[in-house]
Amino acid sequence: MTQIRASQPARTIPEAPSQASRPVWLALGLFILGVGAASIALLGPLVGDVIRYHASEGAVNQVVGGDVAGLFLVAPICILAGILVWRRHLAGPVLALGPAVYALYMYSQLALGGDFIRYPGNTERFFPLYLGLFVLAGAIVIRAWTMIDSDRLPHTRRWVDRTLGVFLLAVAVFLTLGLHVPGLVDIWAGQPGSEYLADPAVFWLVKFMDLGIVVPGMVLAGTGILRGSPWAYKIKYAAVGWAGLLGASVAGMGIVMQATEDPAAAVANTIAFSSFAAVAVVMAVVVYLPLMRRDV
Repeated sequence: MTQIRASQPARTIPEAPSQASRPVWLALGLFILGVGAASIALLGPLVGDVIRYHASEGAVNQVVGGDVAGLFLVAPICILAGILVWRRHLAGPVLALGPAVYALYMYSQLALGGDFIRYPGNTERFFPLYLGLFVLAGAIVIRAWTMIDSDRLPHTRRWVDRTLGVFLLAVAVFLTLGLHVPGLVDIWAGQPGSEYLADPAVFWLVKFMDLGIVVPGMVLAGTGILRGSPWAYKIKYAAVGWAGLLGASVAGMGIVMQATEDPAAAVANTIAFSSFAAVAVVMAVVVYLPLMRRDV
């Protein structure tokens, strides 16, 4: 007797997510973040002076330097990343990490920093804007991170990884010992500097975020990159992108402080931050450039 076999349904290979659907909301989110970054810069003391911060003149000068980076670097990179994400390009979600992490760091400080009793201002009216961009940036980081396929990322040369790892560790050491610890020692010795006396809330907020988040993050990323740890491969792109943007922002702050003859300005710090910014931008270009040659 001939055995009759039931016909087996044809197996279908599931379509890759990147090809099945276009990541519309991530692209749209990046466009909104870019427009938001440009809007904050244009509405702030750099151009329109519509947003007035509850801070001293010196602190406001630092905001101006950060607004320059926000307008000419953060916003365009967000738009570029959004276009690449819309086109399902491999570099899109990777490029999105830097400005999104930068937005988390910067807009939380702009929303919470300042002395709301001592100095006049109106930043509380713009709290929904800062909060919205903060939440959006966090969502972008999470979504972009999950979209990145480490196996498809181009391998960077070992000397590039070593240079980046050493650079991140060097910046972490400078931030700790060269920038933040001396100010803390002065406070503990009962001899606070002019920067602290003018804006104590900003002083403590920056110290808390840098020593509690930035420095440990740089040490973790730098160590992982130097050791060639697999978990550090995606972190490398986020770290170098964020470092380039933050370095440019802080360098802009130092330059503005020097130009306005701020008492808290230090030539050595301005030179150091400008040098760090230049190295970070070069490293970012070296790391990101191979991504631009690949499509998903």
